[in-house]
Amino acid sequence: MSAIVRHYGLPLSEAAAFGLASALTFAYIPFIKFYGLPLVSYRMPPRAIMRGLQKPLGFKMHAETFRTPEAGAARLNELLAAGRLVGLQVSVFWLPFMPPDFRFHFNAHNLLVYGRDEASGDYLLSDPVLEAPVRCAPADLAKARFARGALAPKGLLYYPAGVPREPDWKQALPAAVKKTARIMLRTPIPLVGVRGIERLARAIERLPVATDPDRTRQFIGHIVRMQEEIGTGGGGFRYMYAAFLEEAAPLAGRPALADLGAELVEIGDRWREFALATARMIRARDPLDPARLAALLREQAGREKAFFMALDKAGR
Repeated sequence: MSAIVRHYGLPLSEAAAFGLASALTFAYIPFIKFYGLPLVSYRMPPRAIMRGLQKPLGFKMHAETFRTPEAGAARLNELLAAGRLVGLQVSVFWLPFMPPDFRFHFNAHNLLVYGRDEASGDYLLSDPVLEAPVRCAPADLAKARFARGALAPKGLLYYPAGVPREPDWKQALPAAVKKTARIMLRTPIPLVGVRGIERLARAIERLPVATDPDRTRQFIGHIVRMQEEIGTGGGGFRYMYAAFLEEAAPLAGRPALADLGAELVEIGDRWREFALATARMIRARDPLDPARLAALLREQAGREKAFFMALDKAGR
């Protein structure tokens, strides 16, 4: 989203796009499964991020899905021919340019298509995982766009309808901050926000370490993978939101936001410590101890509750 907005002439950092869209959260969704294990996310879904930027930047994102790869390819080619920068949701597994360790069945990866080589038919892509633009053959991109399974993309593409404009920062930034605090503290669904962290702690505490250590190891391994590898960001998105608060403080005229950014960096560090403790248990460097991991999560829930209460106050 940052790249799309910059493409249309409005400078916007990734951190600013993330924070302005109120994208920071925590969610433990046991009824959405990856390989039979629950979804754990540290940010809002991509479509929520798109929607979150529309109002403050004064433009709309248009999204389309398709029933067949042929229809999806035809529409993508039409938009590229018109000079559009197009976002896609794809499966990582079918992207041949991805490093082998990154290629697993995850259907919620997002990238940009900025052109097409008419001679070869290859698409020209900008992928946020990689440092440089890449090419992708039409057949491979079609497989990635129409992969099946959880969060199947169904050929989803999206592009701006209209041109983004610079917001009124003194109004937009406090509103975005208050929305993030509301999501973390007062969402009615107990699986989201601080209560979601507490709910995951209870789930880990109930793992059958004595009777089924393999299942226990698989579950906690999945948690750390969702945190640090799959793209939901874990501590990394806490660091990104901290960078947003530092950017926002002078623009909103609220110095307290910068101080809260420094506090959130420390919270991000604690998420990384949780990931390290989990990884050591998975690799048998430490004994499997779900109760210890649950205690770490409850401590983290307490830190985040205090932080977002202070953030809510700073946004008023």
